[in-house]
Amino acid sequence: MNKILFLIVLVSNFAVAQVQRHRAVTLMGSRFDITIEAKDSLAVEKFIDESIAEIERIENLISEWRPQTQISEVNRNAGIKPVKVNKEVLRLTQSGMCFSKLTDGAFDISIVAMDKIWKFDGSMATMPSPEAIKKSVEKVGYQNIEIDTIASTIYLKNPGMKIGFGSIGKGYAADKARELMESKGVKAGIINASGDLATWGKQHNGKYWTVGITNPFNNNDYTEVIKFKRFAVTTSGNYEKFVEFDGKRYSHIINPKTGMPSTGICSASVFGPSAEIANGISTSIIVLGVEKGLQLLEKFPEYSCVLITDKGKIIKSKNFKKRKFIK
Repeated sequence: MNKILFLIVLVSNFAVAQVQRHRAVTLMGSRFDITIEAKDSLAVEKFIDESIAEIERIENLISEWRPQTQISEVNRNAGIKPVKVNKEVLRLTQSGMCFSKLTDGAFDISIVAMDKIWKFDGSMATMPSPEAIKKSVEKVGYQNIEIDTIASTIYLKNPGMKIGFGSIGKGYAADKARELMESKGVKAGIINASGDLATWGKQHNGKYWTVGITNPFNNNDYTEVIKFKRFAVTTSGNYEKFVEFDGKRYSHIINPKTGMPSTGICSASVFGPSAEIANGISTSIIVLGVEKGLQLLEKFPEYSCVLITDKGKIIKSKNFKKRKFIK
């Protein structure tokens, strides 16, 4: 699922012994902003290059758009045979399946096979017919994904099925790039995958990383400003990509079970240790709605959230206050 994100990272450039550098690149079809701190300029640029290489490695495993990837091979063999994949791809697929089961299909990695009947480019004049909506999700259904952990294979039972990781893949890439940098002794940085954010360490001036959650109804205002060291933040929302009929806003994030766009929540920001998990939760909350979304969050006690409804109401999870400043 695509999503619009409202995260602005406020990075200090205070000049001290450590060198901080930032680079913006296009990876996994999205903008990645990588900020690294190291002892000198050469080291910083080297570490940024290595972060990019790690993200590209992951893209070459899980992209459903690149024909040579293992996921593309799985999709080509839908309804034909199981496909052997490596343990990393298998684990990420299991992660997606876990969210599918927890949400009873409100989150579904097979949604990429859905017919694209909704247009969010301003061209839609009327809603699709109920028949077209029902037909659009015929090839979607996580129940038809078979994972064999012994043989390390994935099998899509029905012809035409596809899986993809647009909903957790960038968060996973941010986590893995952070993990790589930490293993190399890099003390601090941010991997920002179009708003799926993984941070670690303190800035060289001793200050925490600061993330502002933009108010989708006022780009010059923040609903929250959070400071932390090693943490992750993701936001899912419908601020820019939506259609409106009879005064009701329909998000570009589609419910895989019904084929209908999600409504009710404009923005869902989730905070916790892993960008992959936070991403799965935030996407799920948008589809589930406030009540069921908060119930899902309770299954992940290390994670908290801030939700903004279509009416502009701000709702925080019960555990958010104690996590406002992460030490």
